Amino acid sequence: MEILLAALCGFALDLLLADPPQIPHPVVIMGKCISLLEKLLRRLFPKTDRGAFAAGVVLAALLPLGTLAVTLTALWLCGLVHPALRFAVECIWCWQALAMKGLRDESRNVYHKLTTDTLDSARKAVSRIVGRDTEALSAEGVTKAAVETVAENFSDGVAAPMIYMLIGGAPLALCYKSINTMDSMVGYKNDRYLYFGRAAAKLDDAANYLPSRLAALILAAAAGLTGQNAREGLRIWKRDRRNHASPNSAQTEAVMAGALGVQLAGPATYFGKRYEKPTIGDPNRPVEPEDILRANRMLYAAGTLCMLLCGVIRLAAVLLF
Repeated sequence: MEILLAALCGFALDLLLADPPQIPHPVVIMGKCISLLEKLLRRLFPKTDRGAFAAGVVLAALLPLGTLAVTLTALWLCGLVHPALRFAVECIWCWQALAMKGLRDESRNVYHKLTTDTLDSARKAVSRIVGRDTEALSAEGVTKAAVETVAENFSDGVAAPMIYMLIGGAPLALCYKSINTMDSMVGYKNDRYLYFGRAAAKLDDAANYLPSRLAALILAAAAGLTGQNAREGLRIWKRDRRNHASPNSAQTEAVMAGALGVQLAGPATYFGKRYEKPTIGDPNRPVEPEDILRANRMLYAAGTLCMLLCGVIRLAAVLLF
């Protein structure tokens, strides 16, 4: 029951406060650990493709297991001091594992820049939440990038950590976040990380496999609740959910594209190199800035549905077992 209450408190805190910069965030610490471990492991292993892969395997094992060990130990020590301290720390970590309000705020900032400021300012705003190059994006490209990141990050920034949180509390949620952070930092298929980041990328694929599919179904339900086309979202999901190099990234993007009646994805540039990626959805109409607001309404409805669903399952498991 404590895990359920901590998750609900964390969800409420995320809705109210997002991620205040004054509070140290675990993901920032994870990022620093990844950078340090990369430097150390690259020195320890041979400067070959096989050596880089072996170093990456060690990183992919050390960070998640280390995160799990540190957080479990910290909660145990807090419990020795007082149960209330343990609960408070778990609530804070559950809060920090979620990113719903932060995602909404950042994407709404892109909307405001598109509608009230210059295109260059909108490009800079969207660069904060996407990994692609944004300097040459058109207004439609900026809008598509913002909508896509809301859809994709509902899965790995909201639904997946929430699911893991309600299975194993804050430690398991933060263990998942460490995997996701590794993938975002070293999982690129470029010359530097082609071998070193392969294990991290595959681990992220595995960790997100089931959550991404559950997130897609929940997002389709949210589409119906917010006045979008849930049936079309499911149709495009069935058709286009594999239109991505990752087995997971197109799951929620396909639902979003179908529900809004627009076409997402397509070619994109990363680190100066253009990648020919398949499109997702049908071009029934041009993408417009208001689609960011529609995506945000779907995001909030889906996040609430996910918490309710996971909470009910967790409560039933506690009562039955």
